[in-house]
Amino acid sequence: MITLKINGFEVQVEEGSTILQAAKKIGVDIPTFCHDERLKPHGSCRICVVEVKGARNLPTACCTPAGEGMEVYTESEPVVTARKEILDLLLANHPLDCLTCEKAGRCTLQDLCYKYDIKESSFEGDRKTFEIDKSNQFYYSDQEKCILCGKCVYVCSQLQNTDAIGFAVRGFDTHIATPFERGLEHSTCVSCGNCVSVCPVGALMPKSKEKFRYWETKSTRTTCSYCGVGCQMDLLVKDNKIVEVLPADGPSNDGLLCVKGRFSYNFVGHPDRLKKPLVRKNGKLEEATWEEAYEVITSKVKEVKEENGPDAIAGFSSARGLTEENYLMMKLMRGVIGTNNIDHCARL
Repeated sequence: MITLKINGFEVQVEEGSTILQAAKKIGVDIPTFCHDERLKPHGSCRICVVEVKGARNLPTACCTPAGEGMEVYTESEPVVTARKEILDLLLANHPLDCLTCEKAGRCTLQDLCYKYDIKESSFEGDRKTFEIDKSNQFYYSDQEKCILCGKCVYVCSQLQNTDAIGFAVRGFDTHIATPFERGLEHSTCVSCGNCVSVCPVGALMPKSKEKFRYWETKSTRTTCSYCGVGCQMDLLVKDNKIVEVLPADGPSNDGLLCVKGRFSYNFVGHPDRLKKPLVRKNGKLEEATWEEAYEVITSKVKEVKEENGPDAIAGFSSARGLTEENYLMMKLMRGVIGTNNIDHCARL
């Protein structure tokens, strides 16, 4: 363990910990754009600079190891001046459409500009112009809003292992792109949306069917029902409708989701979704009670078993059910009905 001081408060951390990790341990907030605990720190955004007593420059808190006896200041005059300059530079190439931007309420750039009183950029000159890439079915990429923090690139390469996007060109025209600039539709992108989830601005946004502001939503933690991995996610709900799904830091998914968990949630409120059992009467399906449905199932199963034997019956289970429910389905087929004709939809 090593001991250092942050803003006058003493903290002990394990050797090898960064200044950012030490600050988090005592509840000191240091702003970040590019940092993610799951990624190798690279310090590209520079917004997490801090002042270290005796140091010649302002190091990045996410990359700099904490040292024994170190004295760190996170909101000193040089630090605040540097952060304001960084925000000023970012706004020089960022649209000021916060009033209508769909990211409002979850935009880190917006929050930091508010914190440090940056209303517009003092720099004049050319601005980058890009067409919005809407080729992906589930999200779009607006490179005019990108701040080149690289978070999407590294999540795609280090966590998702897809390498669908990367930095293209150098200098003023640097931007995030797919290989050969062919667009998201023609890339190796699997539409997992993990890049969208970590984007700190409005450069990567889901194609939402509902108009909403993030502060209008209520978040509910739940488990994805598409397969047996048990990914944790947060449902954002407005007016009793799911408007977006965000990955949660669960033990099995570590803040990641696949395309189904992230974007395929519209079935929940779909008008064709069954809410009651349907029983065929006079050739037509009609709503029935559960008791009536079970009575039909029981009588039909007994009838078929008596006439043709248990192997004339088959069971088909669902990945949406719990492990215990699938186990009970297997026991029903093999133990009660007496057949091994039991399968599961996970292969579909």
